[in-house]
Amino acid sequence: MSQLLLEIFSEEIPARMQQGAARDLERMASDRLKAAGLTWDALTTYAGPRRLTLVIDGLPAATPDRNEELKGPKASAPAQALEGFLRKTGLTQDQLVERDGVWFAEISSKGRATTEVVAESVDDIIRHFPWPKSMRWGTGTLRWVRPIKRILALYDGAVIPFEVDGIPSGDVTEGHRFMGAGQPFAVKDFADYRQKLERNFVLLDAADRKLRILEGAKAVCAAKGLALVDDDGLLDEVSGLAEWPTPILGDMDPQFLALPPEVVQLSMKVHQKYFAVREPGKEGLAPHFVVVANVEATDGGAALAAGNAKVLSARLSDAEFFWTEDQKVGFDAWNAKLKDVTFHAKLGTLAERVDRIAALAREIAPLVGADPAQAEQAARLSKADLASGMVGEFPELQGIMGGYYARLAGQPDAVADAIRDHYKPQGPGDTVPTAPVTVAVAMAEKLDTLVGFFAIDEKPTGSKDPYALRRAALGVLRLDTDNGVGLELRGNSLLFDHLRRMKGFEGVDYVRAAPLLDALTFGFLSDRLEVMLRDRGIAIETVRAAFGRTLSGFKPVSLVESVEALAAFLATDDGANLLAGYKRAAQLLKAEEKKGPLPYGAVATGLPNQPAEETALAFAAAAAASAVDAALEAEDFAAAMTALAALRGPVDAFFTAVMVNSDVAEERENRLKLLVQVRGVMNRVADFGQIAG
Repeated sequence: MSQLLLEIFSEEIPARMQQGAARDLERMASDRLKAAGLTWDALTTYAGPRRLTLVIDGLPAATPDRNEELKGPKASAPAQALEGFLRKTGLTQDQLVERDGVWFAEISSKGRATTEVVAESVDDIIRHFPWPKSMRWGTGTLRWVRPIKRILALYDGAVIPFEVDGIPSGDVTEGHRFMGAGQPFAVKDFADYRQKLERNFVLLDAADRKLRILEGAKAVCAAKGLALVDDDGLLDEVSGLAEWPTPILGDMDPQFLALPPEVVQLSMKVHQKYFAVREPGKEGLAPHFVVVANVEATDGGAALAAGNAKVLSARLSDAEFFWTEDQKVGFDAWNAKLKDVTFHAKLGTLAERVDRIAALAREIAPLVGADPAQAEQAARLSKADLASGMVGEFPELQGIMGGYYARLAGQPDAVADAIRDHYKPQGPGDTVPTAPVTVAVAMAEKLDTLVGFFAIDEKPTGSKDPYALRRAALGVLRLDTDNGVGLELRGNSLLFDHLRRMKGFEGVDYVRAAPLLDALTFGFLSDRLEVMLRDRGIAIETVRAAFGRTLSGFKPVSLVESVEALAAFLATDDGANLLAGYKRAAQLLKAEEKKGPLPYGAVATGLPNQPAEETALAFAAAAAASAVDAALEAEDFAAAMTALAALRGPVDAFFTAVMVNSDVAEERENRLKLLVQVRGVMNRVADFGQIAG
């Protein structure tokens, strides 16, 4: 067993493409080598600013010999079938074997040298690599993200000889563009390769580069009594920009701290890839930044810091200009501009969208404990900053800038906060707003998105979700369930009335609207809620069982509470044993249904020689039915589970002492009615068949 080392060395690979490229290299190499019959002990890929690297340990010297038997047509089949089989196998009829009236082809092939397979695979990988963007260079036909300079390919320390579009393989690579030896160098295996790269100021592993950045940045901050503002996204990106990352602390003109901190930090991040800095124990930012250089400067980075400070000042001067000019314009002018901005060709302008959100926010407000007038006002101002200069320069600040401008304009804090946070939550890890006005506006904004795009039949398909409807749905569900709102999203007129605000749906009647709203709530939102609960660690069968009970409306809070109550019940002995009893009853009833319709109706309790266990279960089922109905009416799902728990003993005793399939027809019919009743009582709480199988 030997080692394969492959490096594709090129001009600078964009940082945002490196992690995906490492995954693609791993996938493509694995697929091709497995298809050839090769196995290995470990496969690892690395990506950096100028190289993609693959190392495989435990790779055999050759693919295994292959002996394969293919079944063909019957000997009596038409001649065309036999001819097709011969073409497929590449054999002649006299090479086939007839067995039990069927033709078989026995195909044997000798193994191939691993180096031969690797050479073909590397050529294929390079020519078909799925870069988001690629280019050609010189006179060749090859496409790559940037021009390829070298291909290093070693197996067991020896070069695998091949070339790709005139680029020969070899055992040579090179180190840092500026700090390295300045000359290419040969390597013999991965350990030698990695060691020599580090001696030439190249950290191969992105994890090592991140650690060097983080530790270095914290150290230069700590030396000045400062603290680094953590930014994992920026850390990921910067680790792909430098082969030997060296953090340097720079100074920023303190006058720019008058800007909102989000503006300063985003300007640093987006344009310059700088980390922000703060003073421990104080709010806001400190007048400093950390830049990650790709060299160790002889002056300790002083010149680099000064140069980057000048560039940052120019960037922040632009931001300062937008901040000042925006305050001269204001919300009325911005909202007027929204009348000329199309939200979607079928859903009208942004101004029309704002009107819809405002109306819906006002309706939701009393349901979440918010002031309706404030909710409507916040909604009417929520999209205005999209027309501001600052958001035009930094789209990531939409909402945030609106909140700042609203405060400067004298709007109440509740309104300004709602404008700032109405896009939240924007993902599973984002915080969920709790302020009532914010909840009303945030929920209205997302529901408008969902109703609108379902109305024009722009639903997500497969992995494609161009309008982020899954994110909007998750946002609605988290706003509702995390805050315990209890919004009824189907079963009242809230969404129907909002649908009628959509362009082209003003006069839609309920009959036409119902299938659309059912698809949104019982279909799409229900699926998203299922995913959300599954991500919280609740078994999918439990979720589907709770969702499977008959619902007159779609109320996420109630559904979540029912799932949690069911999960807790099933974790008890009563729950586990009652589920076993349910399964036994369901199997028996299923078998009886094959013979004919099941009997329904009242269960008799005064039959001659009726076992006490049968009578006890009949009374227990009737009592449980009343208790369950009362509990469900009150949405007290824990009480519903307690009512079911009372059935555990009577069900166990019934199956122990009573023969359901009695020879006496009257007894058999009564006992089947009783089991139908028990199954029905349990299914009012949850579809236990989803769990019992």
